[in-house]
Amino acid sequence: MSSPRILIAGAGISGMALAKALLDRGFSADVVERRAESAQALGAGIYLPANAVRALRTIGVGDEVAGLASPVARQSLLDHRGRPLASFDVERIWGEVGPCLAITRAELHQVLRRAVDGAIVRHDTAVTAVGHDGTVTFADGATRAYDLVVGADGINSAVRRSRFGGPEPRFLGQVCWRFIADDTAIPGITDWTARLGDRGRTFLTVQLGAGRVYCYADINSAAATAPAGDWRTLFADFAGPVPRLLEQGADAHFAALRESENTVWTHPGVALIGDAAHTFSPSMAQGGAMAIEDALVLADTLGTTQDVSAALAAFQDRRGERVAWVVSQNHRRDKARNLPAFLRDFTLRRAGERMFKANHAPLHALP
Repeated sequence: MSSPRILIAGAGISGMALAKALLDRGFSADVVERRAESAQALGAGIYLPANAVRALRTIGVGDEVAGLASPVARQSLLDHRGRPLASFDVERIWGEVGPCLAITRAELHQVLRRAVDGAIVRHDTAVTAVGHDGTVTFADGATRAYDLVVGADGINSAVRRSRFGGPEPRFLGQVCWRFIADDTAIPGITDWTARLGDRGRTFLTVQLGAGRVYCYADINSAAATAPAGDWRTLFADFAGPVPRLLEQGADAHFAALRESENTVWTHPGVALIGDAAHTFSPSMAQGGAMAIEDALVLADTLGTTQDVSAALAAFQDRRGERVAWVVSQNHRRDKARNLPAFLRDFTLRRAGERMFKANHAPLHALP
């Protein structure tokens, strides 16, 4: 197609991945970001399952990411006292798809930002409205017309609210905390390890290398707000390295977990990717993977179809079933995690690896 005028709203992981994939196909795009340039990427760390790593390789940044990331060779599930429930090599889950990695969100974002050095990102520039004719209104009152507007602007997407409407992402009844700890003096922290307690309590550690470990904790909650008091007391009965790690979690990033209900991510001249399209439970650790895949597929459809409308139709068709699978598996895993502890532990001991294989099997296929 002739080069369309493209706006990417959001310069996070999905927006930068899309900008890189578009550049590779000869397209240029304006990129705007509502946050200041000095703002840090939230979320602390990110586990990249093999399909995410494959997508990063496809857009040409896989080697640089791998050079900064820590390989994750094994996944282990324990109860909150540290007793083993299941453990397996990730190669048994992903096979020839490739390795799994862990990296800080800031490092991943920096790699993507360097990769699109030719794309100028305008910070402190928020989209407030997207018209049906492709006219975008910005917070400072300026307007500009585009052939395609891509909402890569996260769970609170202004693009989604302006053009798609519908319900806001629903609260999942879980809240979480994320932080990065120094583990140089804390033995026994390796790879990816989830410790499961009652009330949906989970404390996950993912080794980042260089003396760093990504810590993620969540708990069932009736409210989408942080509980009163020091959140770390909620995990005080967890064994192993958890108490010492919690000593470093005073300034952890808090979030209420939500899930999108909308399943349509394209309208004429506009598309949603990443969390703007489909935020969901982190149970499958597929949020980042789906965002990067979205970027890759959208760029691919734009590069291989005759016009923007056809490209958007192809994008929706290719992404719908795959994302729906991840959502369904999130629900299954969250349901299993909330079984009575004795039944949950029995199930994981008997079938943990088999469950993980089944969860991920369809994601072996290219997106």
